[in-house]
Amino acid sequence: MKNKLLALLATIGLVGSASAVKINDNLSINGFIDGSYSNTDTGSAVDTSDIDVDEVEINFLVNAGNVSGELHIDSGETGANADLDIEQVHFTYGFDNGVSIQLGQFGYVAGFEREDPAGLYTFSRAYTNELSNGLQQYNIGDVDSNLAEGLRVSYAAEDFTISLGLTNSAIDAIDEGVAAGVNVEDDLDYELAVSYTGIDNLVLNAGIFSERTDDGVATTADIDTYSINAAYTIDKLLIGGEYINREADGADDTSAYMILADYDVNDKLGVAVRYSEYEVSATNEYDKITFAPNYAITDSLGAIVEFSAEEASNGDEEDSIAVELTYTF
Repeated sequence: MKNKLLALLATIGLVGSASAVKINDNLSINGFIDGSYSNTDTGSAVDTSDIDVDEVEINFLVNAGNVSGELHIDSGETGANADLDIEQVHFTYGFDNGVSIQLGQFGYVAGFEREDPAGLYTFSRAYTNELSNGLQQYNIGDVDSNLAEGLRVSYAAEDFTISLGLTNSAIDAIDEGVAAGVNVEDDLDYELAVSYTGIDNLVLNAGIFSERTDDGVATTADIDTYSINAAYTIDKLLIGGEYINREADGADDTSAYMILADYDVNDKLGVAVRYSEYEVSATNEYDKITFAPNYAITDSLGAIVEFSAEEASNGDEEDSIAVELTYTF
């Protein structure tokens, strides 16, 4: 199976794409097609079942001397709702001293479960709560829900990388401020992140993501999110963990954490187990346990079968089963 530590490094931006089809010396293309069947039981009389093409994405990667660029085109809908979007588009200029400057539209660095389904060990994410404006409360790096446009300055040494991003949200609901109570653009957001790889088989990340927003009424709603996560490989076993804390003006602090273990039984078969807890308010929190065997049908086609059980402190429960197929190129 693929080198999972390399795949993790790719998702947090420490290395380039784990694989790509080379067109010429300056252009490569990669992408994925992701589809699934899912059934969810909320304890009520009605279950929900879906068969979906969840996401299709094509990425164009260019490189010319010290300048590199990426264009990510994707669609999260099919049929009458099909719509192609530019998910990410940015270029990076790298200096010879390890400093690089990135400009454009890109995902945030923070978060263990980042970006696209092709980089996840499970079908679902650890934290499934959404805020009233549709954004994710804890899945900072999920580009389908949190996307930035702006400038990022990074420095990479042998054992660590540090980056500072100055951004606005690229999500329309925030930019347009469609109603009072929905966060709209105010000052620049910023993200400061540090990654350390000086210990063999260990990737350690820490950072702060600060949203400097205005909620459309008299009071401000600045939100600071602190995160730390790590992944360590021992032979065929990968162990990962994450802790996130959110501090919002005029609201209670909330937090979340997850623990994940992924074991390669052989070159084809692996098993992931994950436990997570996250607060949605001062009085209500969720815990979720996920069991997800994964199988490499070919080098490019992978399958995940997931069983998840989620329970809230207010008594809400949700059990789900899903089968996911992801084709990467």
